[in-house]
Amino acid sequence: MKKLSLLFLLTILNLWAHAQKLERIEPMFWWVGMNNPKLQLLVHGEQIASLDAQLNYPGVKLAGVHKVENPNYLFLDLEISSEAKAGKFPIVFAQNGKKKQQYIYELKNRNQSRGRIQGVTSKDLIYLLMPDRFANGDPKNDVVKGLQETTLNRDSMYYRHGGDIQGVIDHLDYLKTLGVTTIWMTPEIENDMANASYHGYAATDNYKIDPRYGSNELYKTYVDKAHEKGLKVIKDIVHNHIGTGHYLFKDMPMKDWVNQWPVYTQTSYRDQPVMDIHASEADRKKMLDGWFVPSMPDLNQRNPYVQNYLNQNHIWWIEYAGIDGLRLDTYPYNDPEYMADWAQKLKAEFPDLSIFGETLVNSVASQAFFTGGNTVNRGFDTHLPGITDAVVKDAVYEALNGKSGWTDGIYRLYATLSLDFLYQDPTRNVIFMDNHDMSRFYSMVNEDFDKYKAGLALIFTMRGIPQVYYGTEILMKNYSNPDGLVRSDFPGGWKGDKTDKFTAAGRTKKENEAFNYFSKLANFRKGSEALQTGKMMQYVPEDGIYVYFRYSDPNQAAKTVMVIINTEDKVKQLNTSRFSERMKGAHAALDIVSGENISSIQTLTVPAKSSLVLELQ
Repeated sequence: MKKLSLLFLLTILNLWAHAQKLERIEPMFWWVGMNNPKLQLLVHGEQIASLDAQLNYPGVKLAGVHKVENPNYLFLDLEISSEAKAGKFPIVFAQNGKKKQQYIYELKNRNQSRGRIQGVTSKDLIYLLMPDRFANGDPKNDVVKGLQETTLNRDSMYYRHGGDIQGVIDHLDYLKTLGVTTIWMTPEIENDMANASYHGYAATDNYKIDPRYGSNELYKTYVDKAHEKGLKVIKDIVHNHIGTGHYLFKDMPMKDWVNQWPVYTQTSYRDQPVMDIHASEADRKKMLDGWFVPSMPDLNQRNPYVQNYLNQNHIWWIEYAGIDGLRLDTYPYNDPEYMADWAQKLKAEFPDLSIFGETLVNSVASQAFFTGGNTVNRGFDTHLPGITDAVVKDAVYEALNGKSGWTDGIYRLYATLSLDFLYQDPTRNVIFMDNHDMSRFYSMVNEDFDKYKAGLALIFTMRGIPQVYYGTEILMKNYSNPDGLVRSDFPGGWKGDKTDKFTAAGRTKKENEAFNYFSKLANFRKGSEALQTGKMMQYVPEDGIYVYFRYSDPNQAAKTVMVIINTEDKVKQLNTSRFSERMKGAHAALDIVSGENISSIQTLTVPAKSSLVLELQ
């Protein structure tokens, strides 16, 4: 009996000791000198709420301790004065005055080095890649013990392929030579999910780079090395949802950490109820609160603890790594009021930070609805500088593939751009032809090389921030249905690949022609003030030909760029006298791609289905 009593007592003591285990504090560390003196620490550990939190450090005040529904959490409100110095101090968790656990918290000095958090603007060219599919720089991290998904299979689009951050670092020179100025990777943070974890949009740890990609330290090194080479970095972040493998879902701080429904409810994917003045509240709620897919719980952004968690996580990554811009995934699905507040809080900390939201909607007015400035009578300012301009993308495809009509073909593109007055600043929109969720550009123009060149000419010379998807420069192709085919590996990114298309020797003649065309325009753009920051003047298309100009000085033609797109199946002779308003008497031009000097541009021969990019002399 005594033995049983002793065993029972030991079991209870063991459970009690386990019950007060501190597992994590987030953010793990912070900085002095931030604009916002308030910091809310999330403390997670078995029965941690049974303990009292204490700290003592000059300039830091423990302003509040919040116990929530789940006793495995505490939320600590800290106030960090402007006089606080960098240093370390213990946060003590005690019971009845006796210390049970402690965490050594650190406040760091902010990194004031030049070249950090520069912002991404219309001067830049963004290269989007999926780290798992670009290059494998460190085979040792291909499979990581302890994670749910351990299958490595390059023959399947749904498994991990082994690409990583080191692989991107190894090819920074390639990207710089290509003419790219900015790299955007799909999310690199941990996705410890059982299936298809490579895409990155089902986070299971917001403060940790997925170990199959590298480490937090390697990510920071990647940003530093990119900056050393004159390249910028965009981080892809997700406000709307997390993965079901996230500890914050498996052990939620409170029931309303995510949006709850009596039965599983998926979002409608319909953006209209968010902006429709006639919409029902039920439709609006389903759009905003419905889950994206069953494996991605929808975060409740009306919950102030969720708000603080997301805000601080994004600020942490920017300050830690020196990121230049953020791409906001699934922007229309987020709580509008929260997102406006979020944008203001981040810009207060990082005035030069660039932000653009993914808005895959179907009209210019719908896109403008989400952008800053309250330009379409929304009722409040979203403070979102720019969006992913899917409407321009669709109009470019119509221009390249459609038949000219009153509103069709090339006229669709002209008409779309004529609605730029709806934006506060359309040059902050990201213009693109494809991404990791869409059929590839080369396939969408039916592998027509002339259309390919015309599309690139448009994207590289139009207003806005151009973005290309990895492999566009070597004519990578495929369709998004079935899913995943557009996420093929970049040939040459893996040791043992039969061809290495990072090199001219590994590319075919046609691929090198594409690469050289891409690179010529991209590198010219890097030195052209007209294309980077100039104004745009377009002319109504006539006879299937569309002409527009980019110019910096409205009073002279020098350095003005003239773009001509012939969408017809036959050669056209273009009399340029119609454009005298913008040509300002220019009589000669340089063909940017061929390098040919054209001594007279009064009449130009424009081949069928082709484009000309000319710098006026």
